[in-house]
Amino acid sequence: MNGALFNYACYTIFKVSDWELQKYWPNISGLERTGGIVRRVIIDMKNSLSADAIKQALTRFDSDFEVYNADKPDETTELCRILHPYALIMEVTALAPWDLEKRLEQRDEVKLQCPDCKIVLVVDENAEKKLADKVRQAKKDGLIDNFIYCSISATYLSAVIDAL
Repeated sequence: MNGALFNYACYTIFKVSDWELQKYWPNISGLERTGGIVRRVIIDMKNSLSADAIKQALTRFDSDFEVYNADKPDETTELCRILHPYALIMEVTALAPWDLEKRLEQRDEVKLQCPDCKIVLVVDENAEKKLADKVRQAKKDGLIDNFIYCSISATYLSAVIDAL
């Protein structure tokens, strides 16, 4: 299928313009595989077990989620630049490089390259109550799109990401 015909088909079927096509679907292989809109999600968590659980929950919830794990926090921004994600989920702890200041710096860098990327912070509200309050305030201040407590269910987390 040539490019113009593909763009017309995308606009006719999905109501997606050429501009949106280039912006949201830089890699069309995902679209061809699922037949729908691929929503890339990048997970940057200190605990790889938690990251894997979130990844499984999202892909079980909706097959249109294409989930990637960032191996290290300093690789997250570059991964976002390459993949243009729908959402970035980052864990916040009291320790660097997962602290709130560093996460908000990463958010700024990601938003420069991917202004439509949704930023979601995950915090353990039981172990770090003051940090959880700061994360909640960041949401109130409009610095992040949403936050999630570690104590929520996998189904709820998936629904929150889906509804962004």
